[in-house]
Amino acid sequence: MSRTRRLPAFAGVLLLGLALGGCASQIADAPLIGLPANTPARPTTPTEFPAVHDVPAPRQDVVLDQAQQDKLEKDLAAARDRQASGARAAQRRSN
Repeated sequence: MSRTRRLPAFAGVLLLGLALGGCASQIADAPLIGLPANTPARPTTPTEFPAVHDVPAPRQDVVLDQAQQDKLEKDLAAARDRQASGARAAQRRSN
């Protein structure tokens, strides 16, 4: 096919696709083509937009002091070491 015929054909297909894409919402509401039978009904009133500018209340929690933070780090390190030793023991048993 020559280039002079290909370009108008491509443009026609593109325009047809755009035209059909613009009608998609109306086609979905058509009785013979439309939505499946088990589709829930649309709400009668549109929903409100979410409150995007509502800021949550400030937190009431306090920050851990240094002693509490040190204790927490030691507890986490001990838990990590227990997990690692358990994993090594399980690996030795499986080999």
